[in-house]
Amino acid sequence: MRLTTRVHDRDSAGMVYVYPVVSRRAGGVSVGVNLNPNNACNWRCAYCQVPGLVHGSGPRIDLAQLESELDRMLTALTEGDYMERHVPPEARRLNDVAFSGNGEPTTSPHFASAVRSVVERLGAHGLLGEIDLVLITNGSSIHARRVQDGLRAMAAHRGVAWFKFDRADQAGQLRWNGNRPDLTRTAENLERCCELIPTWIQTLMAAWDGQEPGQAECDAYLDWLATHAAGREGLGGVLLYGLARPSHQPEAPRLSALPAAWLEAFAERIRALGLAVRVSP
Repeated sequence: MRLTTRVHDRDSAGMVYVYPVVSRRAGGVSVGVNLNPNNACNWRCAYCQVPGLVHGSGPRIDLAQLESELDRMLTALTEGDYMERHVPPEARRLNDVAFSGNGEPTTSPHFASAVRSVVERLGAHGLLGEIDLVLITNGSSIHARRVQDGLRAMAAHRGVAWFKFDRADQAGQLRWNGNRPDLTRTAENLERCCELIPTWIQTLMAAWDGQEPGQAECDAYLDWLATHAAGREGLGGVLLYGLARPSHQPEAPRLSALPAAWLEAFAERIRALGLAVRVSP
């Protein structure tokens, strides 16, 4: 399979826990660690690309198998011809190992143990401190001690968290993320995350039924950033991205990508708050 930014199949390498992708945000190859092979997540985002998504948490993980798969993938990427056979020339750079996958990784009871396993295998391959260690998270479990233990272990080895925050109004969160999170808890979890590990907010903006996000929706989001994100120590900024791959959720026909110019204009409004923004149309 030829990897592209539009192909993020979790079984592309024939493994249970490990899969490679070409990441438009990372600008190279990202090795994914899937702690939710049961397709279970505590959120249900309308744009989620996981087929057969169910509500729940990550299952028990076979750490020995995860380590073996990661060994094989890292060897193929750094010593074999995997890059030449599967990756476009402009993306042939190993950027990171990322906890992502088919659900919220921090719901796994083995999240901290999996972090330690990944750190150990990166060390064995001479990659520890050479590439990033990324957590892609909806931030809902940051308050849990077991998750904080994993974040501390990541932070010691070029770790970074991408903290999902799409909308700041209840209707918008229900539409886009399938839940009604407590915005006070979200702010507290973001604050704690920034204290534990360098953090970026990740936000998806897309059209719904052909309509761009409304003024009230955008204003609420910017107001939340101004109150809870602007000037926060440990926060790098905002990863603003558009719809690049088709959703596998029932809402898929209602979603479409926004023009790059819209995303850039919205990024300028975020920058006016004093926050750095990286845009991925």
